[in-house]
Amino acid sequence: MERKKFPREKTCGDGLTPRAMHELDRLHVADDVERIGHRFNGLRSIAFGRTLELEWPSHPDFPAHGVVVTRHDLDALVAGAAEKAGAQLWQEAEALAPVIHDGLVTGANVRRGGANGEVAEVSARFVVVADGANSRFGRALGTHRDRAYPQGMAIRGYYDSPRHDEPMIESHLDIRDHSGNVLPGYGWIFPVGDGRVNVGVGLLSTFAHWKDVNTSHLMEAFVAQAPKSWDIRPETACGPPSGGRLPMGLSVDPRVGPTWVVIGDAGGAINPFNGEGIAYAYESGRLASEALDEALRNDDGLALQRYERRIQAAWGRYFKVARAFVRIIGNPDAMRLLVSTGMHSRTLMEWVLRIMANLLRPDEIGPAEAAYRAVAAIARLAPGD
Repeated sequence: MERKKFPREKTCGDGLTPRAMHELDRLHVADDVERIGHRFNGLRSIAFGRTLELEWPSHPDFPAHGVVVTRHDLDALVAGAAEKAGAQLWQEAEALAPVIHDGLVTGANVRRGGANGEVAEVSARFVVVADGANSRFGRALGTHRDRAYPQGMAIRGYYDSPRHDEPMIESHLDIRDHSGNVLPGYGWIFPVGDGRVNVGVGLLSTFAHWKDVNTSHLMEAFVAQAPKSWDIRPETACGPPSGGRLPMGLSVDPRVGPTWVVIGDAGGAINPFNGEGIAYAYESGRLASEALDEALRNDDGLALQRYERRIQAAWGRYFKVARAFVRIIGNPDAMRLLVSTGMHSRTLMEWVLRIMANLLRPDEIGPAEAAYRAVAAIARLAPGD
């Protein structure tokens, strides 16, 4: 059930990391994504007057490149691939509320044909909830976000730019408000390759005053402070920016019930380290499909419980470290100290890229936690912590 009609716009940074490309390769659409998108080989980090260009690390499972592709094009392509694989796609079909009989979800009330369309009950043996960060359908089932977990706020827009086909995406780790104050978050400029760049800023809720920050004003400040060579300014904007909130670190619970599972942003499956959600949406979808396959083959709803165990095995330890890390950098002084320290060491920043993009090899998990402890020790040196 797709509430809108493909192709449709979707607020996103549009950057597919090697981890996301790996999932798309498993779906047999990676080549098509590269054909319609813009390939990039690494990340350019900029902060406090220093610049480091970091290539994606080598990994036995993931490619050493990513792709920038708009969700307008990506989602339509993936939906088409699902249809070719046998899925039946209903467009302009909004799942309004779950249908519950004897305490079990047995389908959904679905409105087809837009806001004035008719509503009918659709039955299902199992239901996959994938309606995004707000997840009204999930909340109707009792899901809720743990407010102690981090949340992101992000806003992005498209701009015409002469550097639209750069071979690297760019991340600014010292975003500032109009007064010049450094805030916990980052700004990005992602070349789309079609004459445009995707520009945005993200902010973490671990910052004590995050509710006082107007993201539209922060976006304006970032655009004004961006390197002039990008030619990013109000006159080159392709339209107004759009944004939203990002539930992070598996903050939504429960993600599974007797006859339903929750995936992607609806389940809080966004990486707190970097705000990446696409890879984890695809991965959680795959993990859910494995559990659903067992449940359908064996007519055993208890098989769905394995979905949560798979999620924890895949990300539980990593997201625990990530949640702790973003609590530390919620202190602007700690953020400033850590970033300025890191930008003086290419080796350290290469490790940071590995950790933040979740591209560690299995034998590096222990060193990653050691690196986190080192970061925590540095953070304690920051005033006011």
